[in-house]
Amino acid sequence: MKKTGFDNDTYLKEQASAITERVKKFGNKLYLEFGGKLCFDYHAARVLPGYDPNVKIRLLQELKDKVDIILGIFAGDIERGRVRGDFGITYDAATLKLIDDLRRWGLDVSGVVITRFTNQQAAVIFKNKLERRGIKVFLHYPIDGYPADIDGVVSDKGLGRNEYVPTKKPIVVVTAPGPNSGKLAICLSQLYQEHKRGVNAGYAKFETFPIWNLPLKHPVNVAYEAATADILDFNLVDPFHLSVYNKTAINYNRDVESFPILKIILSKITDGTTEAPMYQSPTDMGVNRAGFGIVDDAAVRDAARQELIRRYFRYNSEYVLGIERKETVDRLTLLMEEQGVKVIDRAVVEPARAAAQQAEEAQKGHDGVYCGAALELADGRIITGKNSPMLHAASSLILNAIKIMARIPDEILILSPHIINQIATLKEKILKADAESLDLEETLIALSISATTNHTAELAMKKLTELRGCEVHMTHIPTPGDDVGFKRLGVNLTTDGKFSSRNLFVT
Repeated sequence: MKKTGFDNDTYLKEQASAITERVKKFGNKLYLEFGGKLCFDYHAARVLPGYDPNVKIRLLQELKDKVDIILGIFAGDIERGRVRGDFGITYDAATLKLIDDLRRWGLDVSGVVITRFTNQQAAVIFKNKLERRGIKVFLHYPIDGYPADIDGVVSDKGLGRNEYVPTKKPIVVVTAPGPNSGKLAICLSQLYQEHKRGVNAGYAKFETFPIWNLPLKHPVNVAYEAATADILDFNLVDPFHLSVYNKTAINYNRDVESFPILKIILSKITDGTTEAPMYQSPTDMGVNRAGFGIVDDAAVRDAARQELIRRYFRYNSEYVLGIERKETVDRLTLLMEEQGVKVIDRAVVEPARAAAQQAEEAQKGHDGVYCGAALELADGRIITGKNSPMLHAASSLILNAIKIMARIPDEILILSPHIINQIATLKEKILKADAESLDLEETLIALSISATTNHTAELAMKKLTELRGCEVHMTHIPTPGDDVGFKRLGVNLTTDGKFSSRNLFVT
């Protein structure tokens, strides 16, 4: 059983107090830049076992009467169709989902800001779509010389050119569907225009990782480096904090590099009108208290090391697919070596590879690719599956797992061969598909059909919810149908990065 290493209640109490205290220092108006994911923060949940992926939402609910929310999205991301990896949806779709999620939790959005807008056609369409659904949209534009040309930035032709978002409450959370969306520029634009209106607003940053009061090479902080290796982020001791306070605090390179200019910009915006002291370090800007929620350091160390392995497999697969650079994979290899971690330390890796070998032995003489998969249940048991002419490895894995969880004997079928054959006939004879074997998405649909007349299948299907959060490894890159099925089940999937078919185009 996984150990709990994080206490959400302690964290919420500490975090709410820190934000409330910061608001008081800035004339009761604070723009709070939310780094990372506002909701469904599965990275944090993986490296801090026990962490509620939506604990930040719970925090906002506690502060609901004091909070307005602004969402930012970079126009270029809309134009390029940038995809958010954890959900497999584009950033504009992720923005719509975020608005829906916030509404579901009783939180409203004051407006959506499209940043660095230059009349990109896709961004214009997105703006129209939002406005016709009653969502207020504001446009921010590229600023020449940002951020180095301070006089140009802090002027009516710079920050003052951007459209102002009216807000009413003392805390304004600025968040986005992903990184590099322009959250800081939104905060600075709002600050500039607030001070022109005589409001002594302030700025603070809420960034869960790296955790400033953990050591630089603590696995949790190293896991953050792994998560951002593709954008070349790295952690370091905050030199400004060390110089001023003689205390070690951990931050990351972009915040440290931008601090001197940001400090000057903030000083120029406020023009000495605020009584609050100026920040002396990038760590001073933060209000993160996640480190105080850790209750079992050994548990979070182990979990973070496992995240390193997951990230390695993810980047390696993306490299094989042509998405990622080799340097990113090499960076992960180095981080793993520094932590003394090997890929086989992930419990499901070797069983999956063994299952692939069994598939090859069972299908000798057949031309094809032999795939294996393994899943670790919450109690530590390892279940395996392999591909066959009827089922993908992902499909057999999930069927095997829920049968074992439901204590159904192996010889009892929960999926009728007749249903499998009918679907295979549909795919091969009518839809002219290349492969007739069932992927995971098709298998789950077939299982639900079987459950209407087969009580045993119904019992097994009810166990699917218990797979959420389980660890899964496959020897081959999942097909689109397998990938969708795993995402909906909520498992943590890794893969060796081999192709599951010799075909270049896989559906």
